[in-house]
Amino acid sequence: MRRAYLSISCVSSNFEFQRFQPSGYHSLPDIHHAKSVKDGCLHHLNVGNYVVSLYMKSRNLEYAHKLFGEMPERDVRSWTILISGFARTGACRTVLELFKGMQAERVCPNQFTLSSVLKSCSSLSDFRMGKGVHGWILRNGIELDVVLENSMLDVYVKCGELDYAERLFETMKERDTVTWNIMMGAYMHVGDMEKALELFRRLPSKDVASWNTIVYGLMQNGDGRSALELLYEMVENGVAFEDVTFSVAVGLASSLYVLELGTQIHGYLVRRGIENDGFLRTSLIDMYCKFGRMDKASLIFKRMPVRAKSKFTSEEMKTEIVSWSSMVSGYVRNGEHEYALITFRSMLREKIMVDRFSVTSVVSACANLGILLLGQNIHAVVQKIGYILDVHLGSCYIDMYAKCGSLSDALMIFEQTIDPNVVLWTSTISACALHGQGKEAIRLFELMIREGIKPNEVTFVVVLNACSHAGLIEEGFKYFSLMKEVYGIKPGTEHFTCMVDLYGRAGRLEETKEFIHANDISHLSSVWKSFLSACRLHKNLELGKWVSEKLLQLEPSDEGPYVLMSNMCAVNHRWEEAAAMRRLMQQRGINKVPGQSWIQLKNQVHSFAMGDRCHPHSTQIYSYLDELIARLKAIGYSMDAKLVMQDVEEEQGEALLGHHSEKLAIAYGIISTASGIPIRIMKNLRVCSDCHNFIKYTSQLLDREIIVRDLHRFHHFKHGSCSCGDYW
Repeated sequence: MRRAYLSISCVSSNFEFQRFQPSGYHSLPDIHHAKSVKDGCLHHLNVGNYVVSLYMKSRNLEYAHKLFGEMPERDVRSWTILISGFARTGACRTVLELFKGMQAERVCPNQFTLSSVLKSCSSLSDFRMGKGVHGWILRNGIELDVVLENSMLDVYVKCGELDYAERLFETMKERDTVTWNIMMGAYMHVGDMEKALELFRRLPSKDVASWNTIVYGLMQNGDGRSALELLYEMVENGVAFEDVTFSVAVGLASSLYVLELGTQIHGYLVRRGIENDGFLRTSLIDMYCKFGRMDKASLIFKRMPVRAKSKFTSEEMKTEIVSWSSMVSGYVRNGEHEYALITFRSMLREKIMVDRFSVTSVVSACANLGILLLGQNIHAVVQKIGYILDVHLGSCYIDMYAKCGSLSDALMIFEQTIDPNVVLWTSTISACALHGQGKEAIRLFELMIREGIKPNEVTFVVVLNACSHAGLIEEGFKYFSLMKEVYGIKPGTEHFTCMVDLYGRAGRLEETKEFIHANDISHLSSVWKSFLSACRLHKNLELGKWVSEKLLQLEPSDEGPYVLMSNMCAVNHRWEEAAAMRRLMQQRGINKVPGQSWIQLKNQVHSFAMGDRCHPHSTQIYSYLDELIARLKAIGYSMDAKLVMQDVEEEQGEALLGHHSEKLAIAYGIISTASGIPIRIMKNLRVCSDCHNFIKYTSQLLDREIIVRDLHRFHHFKHGSCSCGDYW
């Protein structure tokens, strides 16, 4: 986290959507309607059809339908105007009901009517109705053209009836590029790229849509290299790119992680002056977000045209929403959570419609930062928007509240969600595990199974982790066996790591060693990291050396084994070996991640590092902390100077320990809040044993609840004890 004071006050639950209503939108049809009534000619068929068509074009469907019902006489044109109009607006069910009414009045539809009806069947994936319409066409001898046959072909494809589509395709006397593209799309949808490519090669005349279809299909089916080859072939054949082609090409560069290709395409778009096309702009933003180049994405985003929202078309509004959403999710994906929140705040201020993708992204940002008040504000905003609490959103909330230290809120969301699925159950079990509630996590897991919900791979990772942190060895072994033998899930890296952690935390180091060799997992670095951590925890220096050698062979550039071994040597006063390990890190250019802690007070997040004096109130913080440590020593607290991990005098060691980042954050929290208010601290590394001891004594002395989230779990300190039971 940047050492900054992030303002969060602008994320307010008072956000309201701006609604857009075109003015004078229905004046023309109203005028013609009134005039025809006044002239007494509305009963004439042609006049009635004309006024109905005006209402349909202005999207006043209710008036059009009402006037249509009042017409004394209706012909095929009357029905077609209404059916095609409703089809254009996506009211597919209404289209099919109108078609049934048309048949009941024995009015014979024309090709245009039938095409609209078939389009609605495609949209609804209504195979029975589509097949019925096809049969009616054949029985009544309707003349078929390529457009109508394409509509029938599309019905069979959209309904997943590939056999019917293939038979119709082979019998068609006339085929255009749309015909071939529909069939290519059908084969790509089922993953049969061989047949799709065969059709593409057979296609007599390939237009840009055909090239777009095959390139996009290959990319979607995971064959990005072949898609790239066809893209180059498209260029060689002189096929002019259109906006969709550029968007597909940008997506292809993203999926293949070829930044050079993406920047080349971007440069070409700039030279052509179409960089600010909404569709292409969102594609470029998404591409740079995936490359981790948020600077480039932000630059494109800032160049978005500024004008009144009321002048945006519906498509322009959609692309703007996607652009904002991509920026929020991009910041979250790249760990820039503060900028994600700032962008979301601007999104609300600009009254941009917040889509569900933006919501889940910003909730994830709150979870990672661990800022409870901000998370609650975001939750309030989303409730005001009106999004239903479904399993996906519920899972995000549970994760957010759990990581922000409020297990009770996480459990409340679980209780409020209707028909929870395996994802929601897993999130709730994980929340309990994160807060050291191992037995409650197991109770929920057993209840989930009794409810008939089948656990997946992630569920078992979560429940094994819960057993590990709670020291429930027998239960952990039981669930590991259950996963394999009952549910047929093959253990993955995370499952093995959890088991090694389970044995290691319990001090059963020889069994840990045997487990690694018995399961042939000595090639997994995460397993050795967990084992080395256990060796440090139980002060087994010799075994720790052996494990660190194994780990350094696998990951010579990872700082973890160097730091752990250096710390172990220092604890055992083997300063030369500790110093040698640190020198080796320096020689190899490996830096230790600095520890940071942060606390949210009112509308700001305050961040601290060890010995940090950048805070405006640092003098007051250090003065109070020194006074607090003196008071704690009077009731039994003593610093473990060995944890400083370097050969210094005991008095110097105590000074360094006294200024760990979490102690500074806690001291600031105490002097800035009233007694009785819980203090919530977030830390990016594992809390050390001295700080853990310090916080226990502080909670006892001041009768304050202190909640600390470290790299692995939450610690709830109250009345001189911790929820982890000193088992972490």
